[in-house]
Formats: sequence, structure tokens, C-alpha cells
Amino acid sequence: METVTTDDGVRLWASRSGRGALLVLCHGGPGLWDMFEDVAALLADTATVVRWDQRGCGRSERCAGPWTTERFVADLDAVRRHYGLDRMALLGHSWGAQLALSYALDHPERVDALIYVSGTGIGPESDWHGPYKENFLARLGEDPERLSRWQDLPKEDRERAVLQWSVEFEDRERALEHAGRMADPWFGVNTECDTALNAESRRTWGAPQLYDDCRALDLPVLIVDGAQDIRPRSAVDSLERALPDVRRVSLPEAGHLPWVEDPKGFREAVVSALR
Repeated sequence: METVTTDDGVRLWASRSGRGALLVLCHGGPGLWDMFEDVAALLADTATVVRWDQRGCGRSERCAGPWTTERFVADLDAVRRHYGLDRMALLGHSWGAQLALSYALDHPERVDALIYVSGTGIGPESDWHGPYKENFLARLGEDPERLSRWQDLPKEDRERAVLQWSVEFEDRERALEHAGRMADPWFGVNTECDTALNAESRRTWGAPQLYDDCRALDLPVLIVDGAQDIRPRSAVDSLERALPDVRRVSLPEAGHLPWVEDPKGFREAVVSALR
């Protein structure tokens, strides 16, 4: 484990493992922490994997922000500099896919390849959030007691997070088990970070300039979807249409965390992008 110090003095938790091509991972959230231990193990013989906790989250130093994409892009660049990288491959998941894309748009000369996992595209939130909310309530409501319990618990509670995350898995029998692993160890959700960055996304995602910037992005992008993700995968079409050098892999039996439910398919897709 290592400490990355940003240009404004905030200390970030980071870890490097494996061997081979350099791959930096951006975890989901906002407000969560790195949950990519399984991904690092899956790629250990193929990639040198760098994991890190975003500012104010997980094992990184608690701080007062700022909670902006611009700041988080600068923090990701601090990770790059810490490891002495001129260029790197990036893999981002969910909110982290948005962060990785934002970094690539700002610094394309520093990115070899972008792997965009389980994102929601570059259109406005209305492209996906309504169906997502309906799907979320329907899936959690399969067990009325779980839905009622989730509604009663405070937002920062670990049990509430596990119930909420359980909807992300297509395998309903193992959903709570998978979600429990996500919450172990438990660092607590940074709700201030989550609120601020989601509000920023609602203001800025879907802007015409974003589409133009993606059309000009001159690097290879792999989009990886779990076909059973409760966020409609059609939302990602906006990004796929805009990118000039893009390939897309859909894993038919996987949900929002495709490496959990289809590790073989996920590994094959990522390795192909790194090559």
C-alpha cells in the first residue's frame, strides 16, 4: 500500500499489484472506495494494476473536497505522476467510468486505452435514471421485507448499502452475498461527495460540447456492459455513437459488476483491450 499526495496536499490510498501492461482503475460511487481486489487478482498475470481510493473516501484522507470532476481528474493525474507513468490504460466502473472518460478527454496524450465499464453514457440523466429507479424498486421489492427495511434505515448505514447493492446482481440467490463482499471492509459512504458530484453531472452531462469532445477523442475505447444491469444499456449508445475508435462487449448473464458474474468474459474483454 502507498500514499499518493495531490497538488493540494490531500493523501490518497493507493496499491499496485501484478505484472504486465499498466492499468489504472477508477472505482464507482461517487463517495465509495476501491472494490477492485477481485479485478486485480483476475488480471494479475497480465497487467500491473494500480488501485486507489478517491479523495475523502475509503482509506484516503478525509477532507473537505472540493467535490468536482475537475478536482478528481487532477487527483487521478497525481496517481499517474506518483507511479512515474508517461501514459497509462484506464479502466473506470460506473461513476468511475465517467471519471476515466473525463480524464481521457482532458489528457488524451496520457492515455493508451480506455475501458468504460457499466457507465451511463454522455446523454442527460433523463436517458437512464427513470427506468433505473423503476427497475431498482421492482427488484428490491421482490422481497417486501427487504424493501421496507431499506426504506427505514439511514442512508449512511452499512446494512442499507448492502440491501441497495444487492439489486446490482442478476443472480438473485447470491445477490446479498455479493453485496456483502462489496461492504467488507466498510468505510462509510461519503454522502457529501456523492451529492455534489451527482449534482454536477446533472448540470453538465448531455451538453453539446461533450458530444463534440468525444467525437474528437483519438484513442481506442472498449465499452463493457453487463446486459442485465438495471440501468438501461441504451443510455450508453450516445457514447458509442460519438467515439471514433470504439468496440463494445456485452456480457449476457452479468449485472452492474460484470467481473463478479462473468469473470471469464470480463477478463477476456479487458485483456483484448490491453493488447
